[in-house]
Amino acid sequence: MTASEGTDDHVLVNRASWDADAENWVERGRVLWAADDITWGIWGVPESELALLPDVDGLDAVELGCGTGYVSSWLSRRGARPVGLDNSGNQLTTARTFQEEFGIRFPLIHADAERAPLRDASFDLAVSEYGAAIWCDPYRWIPEASRILRPDGRLVFLGHSYIAMLTFPDDDLPASEQLQRDHFGMHRFEWPEATDGAIEFALTHGDMIRLLRDSGFEIEDLVEVRAPEGAEMPTDPLATPAWARRWPIEEAWKARKTR
Repeated sequence: MTASEGTDDHVLVNRASWDADAENWVERGRVLWAADDITWGIWGVPESELALLPDVDGLDAVELGCGTGYVSSWLSRRGARPVGLDNSGNQLTTARTFQEEFGIRFPLIHADAERAPLRDASFDLAVSEYGAAIWCDPYRWIPEASRILRPDGRLVFLGHSYIAMLTFPDDDLPASEQLQRDHFGMHRFEWPEATDGAIEFALTHGDMIRLLRDSGFEIEDLVEVRAPEGAEMPTDPLATPAWARRWPIEEAWKARKTR
């Protein structure tokens, strides 16, 4: 995975990558749609432990980069009014299949979270588990999330941790125990064609703090996710359980819109 200068090509590159890979997420999506409890990340850490969400009952919510839509399905079952937005048409096709299968329906929008076709100040909660959190340029999607949130609206997003992005090998996974790339200038990362050719984004903690503040947010928490004791190697081999007991492979930001 190599760093590069940012351009708009990532939107189409990532759309093609996820359209091609969508079939590999069908069964995993079905399992998550069927789950009673909200869980997060590759380790399936329960919401009761991480406490990322506010009480969602009665809230207008948007999931930015919803994929198969399982987070939106959890929100809907808890009384929220979710909208799912995703860059991949094939992923949304899977989401619609699950809406029929599980009898849980909410609007689905095929769009880029950096240019969301949604009204200003129309949501109380914006959520991204991976999705926009890593596949969209944070300098674009976070101000856009601020635009569509109402005052006091919450933004919750989870993706690869800062330390993970420093330690992923250039050509494969899982995370290593050595620094692989520079801290300074962290922004855009291109996976090689040998893996999936997709383009990710990540910022240092300092840059993320400044971006959230500049976008009108007050940071409420940064939750660094640890692998549970006895965890087995996940389907996505981002890190071994032993690695992720020592360092966080994932992190979640919680922020409130103040202006």
